[in-house]
Amino acid sequence: MSRDARWKTLLDLLVERGRLDVEETAVELGVSAATVRRDLDQLAEQQLLVRTRGGAVVHGVSYELPLRYRTARRAPEKQRIARAVAELVSPGEAVGLTGGTTTTEVARALAVRGDLTAGSPALTVVTNALNIAGELAVRPQFKIVVTGGVARAQSYELVGPLADGVLGQITLDVAVLGVVAFDVTHGAAAHDEAEAAVDRMLCERAARVVVAADSGKLGRRAFARICAADAVDTLVTDAAADAGTVRRFEEAGIRVLAV
Repeated sequence: MSRDARWKTLLDLLVERGRLDVEETAVELGVSAATVRRDLDQLAEQQLLVRTRGGAVVHGVSYELPLRYRTARRAPEKQRIARAVAELVSPGEAVGLTGGTTTTEVARALAVRGDLTAGSPALTVVTNALNIAGELAVRPQFKIVVTGGVARAQSYELVGPLADGVLGQITLDVAVLGVVAFDVTHGAAAHDEAEAAVDRMLCERAARVVVAADSGKLGRRAFARICAADAVDTLVTDAAADAGTVRRFEEAGIRVLAV
């Protein structure tokens, strides 16, 4: 296993468990304890975890992996979700995309849709995510609007009051939310309150709201609330979503597409 692969695995395990033990992790990865200690030390130097005696822990309740370390997690599910979300968008519409791994896949799915190749424009995309804007800016059939703000290294998203000036002047047909948690009672949520504030404004400016979230994010809650569940029109998730959880969303009036 390469170093990059080990690092991704270590960070994924840390997010899931909250704590890692060197000896147990070495056995699980099939490497030496010395290799795991060295990996954890190097990840701690990058402030991606906190070293402890015999292992490592996450930074705290608002812990969040930088986007570049999250792109490979549940990739097939996210791509299926993204294709389904892209099909909910009609030519000529104005679409808001928040940052995140799943919404990045949505942008890529929109970019290859055969019917979005003509028009004036074929699609208008409003986003606060620099990586999404960068990928779509080379598509001449798309009009790309980027909010103002200060960039967050973890997610490439622009946040802060500078975004208000743009978002307060536009109207969207649909807002597509990438979330870290979505629950019937607690609503859609993010780790960071500044990101949540921009995402919330995108929702408020949209005629309909779509949450794109893999099944691992359902029935969970996170620090910063984006919007209540009743503000969401459609949830697109993967086929592994718990049937009881799906039923609760449907009973709350949310259309659920499990792909």
